[in-house]
Amino acid sequence: MFFFSSASSFMLACILQVAAVPHPAPPAMRRADVSIVTQMSSIQLADLAPYTEFARAAYCSPTIVTGWQCGQACEAVPGFEVSLTGGDDNSIQYYYVGYWPTENTVVVAHEGTDPTQLLSDLTDADVFMENLDPTLFPGVDSSVEVHSGFADEHALTAGIILKEVRSLISQYNANSVTLVGHSLGGALAELDCVFMALNLPSSIAIKGVTYGTPRVGNPAWAALFDSLISDFRRINNEKDIIPIVPGRFMGFSHVQGEVHIISDGYAVQCPGDDDATDALCTIQSVPDILAGDILNHLGPYQGIYIGTIYCT
Repeated sequence: MFFFSSASSFMLACILQVAAVPHPAPPAMRRADVSIVTQMSSIQLADLAPYTEFARAAYCSPTIVTGWQCGQACEAVPGFEVSLTGGDDNSIQYYYVGYWPTENTVVVAHEGTDPTQLLSDLTDADVFMENLDPTLFPGVDSSVEVHSGFADEHALTAGIILKEVRSLISQYNANSVTLVGHSLGGALAELDCVFMALNLPSSIAIKGVTYGTPRVGNPAWAALFDSLISDFRRINNEKDIIPIVPGRFMGFSHVQGEVHIISDGYAVQCPGDDDATDALCTIQSVPDILAGDILNHLGPYQGIYIGTIYCT
């Protein structure tokens, strides 16, 4: 197993690691007309706010997330009912599961890692990749690989989270599951999307919204993800460097769904996986670490900052 003594050392190992994933093996990597981007409307941007608050709340201690008493983030999504919390902010990231009556969906959120903890580690990590555990991801082709650290962290909580998700679906007759996370939490949420799709009835819709997510797996992972998950937003903020690592030259690829915040009130949707050619998309606007700004990792995501210091 690939474990780390703290969230920072774990994300460090996250930052430069690879992943890959197939179901039956899908075509290499899905391509789209990457020369076209679409500006998001003010309504579309406003609709993302509750998911941003869910990601923000994941950084708060379970002692205050329980009962949904975590300050501004919890107040911004009234009526949400938390049923399970866990993690120790060290070997296991904080996480919570609950029911959102407004959307009739079960929400799963994972804590991430603040970039200030990572700066000295960004270029100091070994790279490992591995196949997905077939007991958690049944039927996935052996060509699919993912970052070992992400896979190991995900496996620590996958069983208990799935059990709670199934219980809430039954209790409330929920028709969807929503996976949310920022940074490392975004990588875990991305894995969760496929995990839930493979382990829940096909009648349950899967939605994912992640923020500042590093690359999780190889092109086969991206192809599998794209074939299973259609409702997904991978939100990158301005010059954030976390979304460009681990490098593509190491075999990594993002999945579809990029939303790139250019500035406050101005964001675009970028088609394709990790192959955009438009200057407004992250792969072009942040070509390397030196061109980026690690502080953009914290936000603002349309006025909302995400991280431990913003759990107020």
